[in-house]
Amino acid sequence: MKIAVLPGDGIGTEIVAEAVKVLKALDLKFEMETAPVGGAAYEAAGHPLPESTLALAKSADAILFGAVGDWKYDKLDRPLRPEQAILGLRKALGLFANFRPAICYEQLTHASSLKPELVAGLDILIIRELTGDIYFGQPRGRRTAVDGHFPGAEEAFDTMRYSRPEIERIARVAFEAARKRSKRVTSVDKANVLETFQLWKDVVTEVHKDYPDVALDHMYVDNAAMQLVKAPKAFDVIVTGNMFGDILSDEASMLTGSIGMLPSASLNDKKQGLYEPSHGSAPDIAGKGVANPLATILSAAMMLRFSLNQPEAADRIETALKKGAGARPAHARHLQRRHDQSRHGADGRRRGQRVALTHR
Repeated sequence: MKIAVLPGDGIGTEIVAEAVKVLKALDLKFEMETAPVGGAAYEAAGHPLPESTLALAKSADAILFGAVGDWKYDKLDRPLRPEQAILGLRKALGLFANFRPAICYEQLTHASSLKPELVAGLDILIIRELTGDIYFGQPRGRRTAVDGHFPGAEEAFDTMRYSRPEIERIARVAFEAARKRSKRVTSVDKANVLETFQLWKDVVTEVHKDYPDVALDHMYVDNAAMQLVKAPKAFDVIVTGNMFGDILSDEASMLTGSIGMLPSASLNDKKQGLYEPSHGSAPDIAGKGVANPLATILSAAMMLRFSLNQPEAADRIETALKKGAGARPAHARHLQRRHDQSRHGADGRRRGQRVALTHR
């Protein structure tokens, strides 16, 4: 079992080091190799995703990723910014399925802004299609408008698009995941307005015929955003497109009290995956010894479950963390708030800029 260890920037090195300790404590044999990525790679090799790092990632069964980003790189040309490493890895490895669990341990219900009875025992899995939609659709750019409300004015445009195969494969991932949980899938779309998501709804409905044991319902994205706050435990597996998933997964994370406590996974069709915490690089607290590694350790557990076929080892880690979840010291609660300040991004994965605003 080969693991590419990519710590990245800021607190990334600290939290990944703790996750590696946990993996080494298991009675399993891993081949782990470390390489620079993000700002650290730019400093070492002049690019956030050097060829050597990409080659390592391609050869590995799974990638354990820390976080990337720092305010000092904000003025670099966009292709050289640390967050481009994430986009490059997604594209090169074909990581099309993003898993974002939102779990609220009963010991931590006080951290949520919602009433404890709404979130205690919450366990949602949001599956976001990761390589299509408006974030990657072409054409895109800026131009002088030739029509619309203001002909002759500068305008910008993006293209929302999905093909049938893209929708089919993410739908199957969602139904398969639901079979291992409570067998309920909610497909989130905007079919009443967008032709792209009318196709989405049609295809998901067709794929559902192969999974008669799984319940399927459809929900418009605006209603889904409201229901996540009103009755979050009504959901089990949510499957949706790239942009809607970007937004809803962050909303769901705050049901638990902090995005800084949650793991994530991005997989391709070979079950090769990139595993990382949902929070950012938090450069303002890097090196202070207060970084909470819980989300990274849980990401390592997801790696064991989904890419390395070691579900029992994953269970051991998750059970241990659940038992210890109610005994966090004060500095961990403080970090929880800091992590929330570290998350932002045009594509939902960029790190560092919001933290940078706190220095300036």
